[in-house]
Amino acid sequence: MASDVTRTKILLLGLRRSGKSSIVQTLFHNLPPKQTFYLEPTLRIEKITYDTVIPLEIWDCPGNITLESLKPLAQFRTIIFVIDIRDILKQAIAKLVDFVITIHDQNPGAHFEIFVHKVERLQEDDKLESFRQIEARVSDSLFEHSSDFTQLPFAAQMTSVYDHSLHRAFSKVLLKLVGLLPYLEELLNVFCSNSQSPKAFLFDVQSRLYIATDASPVDDATHDLCSDYLRMLNAFGPLYKYVILQHTFVLGAQLFEARHKTIEPTSPSAASEEADGRPATRRRRKELFYPSGAALLHSSAPGTTLTYHLITEHLALLAVIPTAVFESRRGLIEYNVVHFREGVQEIYEVEQQVRGGS
Repeated sequence: MASDVTRTKILLLGLRRSGKSSIVQTLFHNLPPKQTFYLEPTLRIEKITYDTVIPLEIWDCPGNITLESLKPLAQFRTIIFVIDIRDILKQAIAKLVDFVITIHDQNPGAHFEIFVHKVERLQEDDKLESFRQIEARVSDSLFEHSSDFTQLPFAAQMTSVYDHSLHRAFSKVLLKLVGLLPYLEELLNVFCSNSQSPKAFLFDVQSRLYIATDASPVDDATHDLCSDYLRMLNAFGPLYKYVILQHTFVLGAQLFEARHKTIEPTSPSAASEEADGRPATRRRRKELFYPSGAALLHSSAPGTTLTYHLITEHLALLAVIPTAVFESRRGLIEYNVVHFREGVQEIYEVEQQVRGGS
């Protein structure tokens, strides 16, 4: 994507050692969760750029950051404040409230998110109690400052790098940032209706965040299955990559065109060489290869097949389809995927044009 593209900016705040860097490294750099323990504290603002259906720029800030160094605050669409569930809550909540009040005054349209992080440290009952306590304290502190701030649309979610909760929470953040989300959701609704799929997600391949889903409620178990399947494909997919030569003879090029639908620029000299029957070397621009996969789910969901189809360079469609439908109407499902892919690619191109991308 072009370097001068307009990116959606996300501000990541929190006290020192609250887990901000571990969130970024786990989601966008594929760092294994066990290795986040060895991350050094963030000493300066680190800007992470990431391209998905929208181009992102995530600002990972040190714990001692001041809002003066982040101006203009209007540049941020979303502010995520990370709280260690076992941290000193009074200090963390006081800083959160101060940030919320200051940012809201200068950027009233910003989304506020609270990640109650590292919840794997507590038992289930203690985890829920601490989470409710944090939510109540934040609301009370905002109300003490002004009753107007109780109407602020902020969402609190429990997260951990050791399970799927972090991916679900950050996915919900992205859903609020995708301006063309209604069109993507409508495409997914049409696909599910025509393919008899009870649930479908449009995932970002590398981060495993879903950026759109159909109108049916999101079931955590179904989401986790799709995420695990995508992680498995990401792990084994590179083993099956193939290398295509950039130059070849005319006969070889014709054979490759028939099998892989490459697009080649023509020139008068090349055309004359082909007409004379002489070999000619030409450069080719290949289309993106769209792999697909399917897995039969036995123990957890008998009679259900989980399917994967690459949609763009960054996005993939994962859908749950009854096995009987998948086996008897596979051609129809592939046909629906083609039309879904064309729709998503058109939306993706519009987004790039609006933001100045190539």
